[in-house]
Amino acid sequence: MRTLAFIALFLTLGICAALAAILKSPVPLNGWINNPEASLILAEGGNPAPVHLVRPRPAPLSAMALLGQKIFFDSSLSSSAKLSCSSCHQPQNFYGPPGDAPAQFGGPTLTAQGVRAVPSLMYLEFQPNFSIGPDPGGDAETPVALPQLAAKAATAVRAQKTAATTAASAANIVPVGGLFWDGRVNTLQQQAMGPLLSPFEMDGGSVARVAAKFQAAPYAKDFTALFGPAIFKQPGLAVSEAMFAVARYQFEDADFHPYTSKYDAWLEGHARLSQAEMRGYSLFNDPARGDCGACHLDQPSATGQPPLFTDHQFEALGAPRNMALAVNKNPNYYDLGICGPYRTDISSLTQYCGMFLTPTLRNAATRKVFFHNGVYHDLQHVLDFYNFRDTNPEKIYPTDAAGHVQKYNDLPHSDWANIDNADPPFGLHQGDNPPLTPREEDDIIAFLKTLTDGYTSVHEAPGT
Repeated sequence: MRTLAFIALFLTLGICAALAAILKSPVPLNGWINNPEASLILAEGGNPAPVHLVRPRPAPLSAMALLGQKIFFDSSLSSSAKLSCSSCHQPQNFYGPPGDAPAQFGGPTLTAQGVRAVPSLMYLEFQPNFSIGPDPGGDAETPVALPQLAAKAATAVRAQKTAATTAASAANIVPVGGLFWDGRVNTLQQQAMGPLLSPFEMDGGSVARVAAKFQAAPYAKDFTALFGPAIFKQPGLAVSEAMFAVARYQFEDADFHPYTSKYDAWLEGHARLSQAEMRGYSLFNDPARGDCGACHLDQPSATGQPPLFTDHQFEALGAPRNMALAVNKNPNYYDLGICGPYRTDISSLTQYCGMFLTPTLRNAATRKVFFHNGVYHDLQHVLDFYNFRDTNPEKIYPTDAAGHVQKYNDLPHSDWANIDNADPPFGLHQGDNPPLTPREEDDIIAFLKTLTDGYTSVHEAPGT
């Protein structure tokens, strides 16, 4: 009898220990019930269903791209002769900005402050054109005008965006695509032209002035070799071709889209996530907690393209005003994103005022400036914003002299209706429990660090 009792006690303790391990693991309990074998692999940091990712094949740069590379690093094109494309989009910073300044300084004496945070130039090769989508034109020869689409969107049923319903929410008639924070251009060629001529960036002056600098540049012979000896007789064409060359450099050089993060290696079964990273990954896709995956899609495409960690859509988040931006000293100034002041073609579509493009999260852990206005400088504060915006707004926004929280203080009251209050983790009320604990925020940050390119270790031990 004692032997049977001992065996029963031993089995009971074993079951309890196993249950405790399951409850402590980063895999939800329903996962263990539905697929215990896969859950065990996940609990050890592995990927139970490895995939083959289709990356761009490396190839020598074309003559056009090599010219674009020279232009990208040429500071003589700026009025200060000290600012090039690479000054604000540094290769060593994953083609993002240097330091933690909310906006970079340019102009002839490098004292003119920009108005928005510099985005990374990485992973833009599949950026769709701006539309109010999805695919508003379809197979029709004449695309539907944006105002008509906006009117249709106003009455369309909108699916809630969660990490579990990305297919449904992808069909929402919402702004999507384009480049810059407001999606105002569609090509890398157009994007390159913006900073070149902006008075608070490279400040190149006129097209004719920039073309003259190209003609005097050491690589002027590359222009004539590619475009003919008469190219500089047409300054507009010369500058246009130069910006196309920059676009080709960004498209062809694998440094702009390497897909070499630890997460990519994990997707292919070549790496194990740590317990913290795995917990963070689970929270990233938990609609009731982080729900980051609702906008930052983390799964490969049907053709094996690595995930871009963005749905390319626009959101009005209500980020707090950043008083470190000189333009914000004017209390009547508001950056309305799609509605202006830098995009002017659809300013009448006021239902989109305050919306900005959702960026990729790849290499986000290396950045020191976040959101369109650069108001935050680390991922901890970014997650705090999502966690406390609705439940504890006093932690996010300033208070007035009477102690009232100035929520949504970077948008005029007339545009507050555009702010996302429906998609998790938003939609809670002041005084509710925040969706994430401090440890859970740390776990999500641990996962976000796996999105940094340059990962080389393979076949790590479980739990490392």
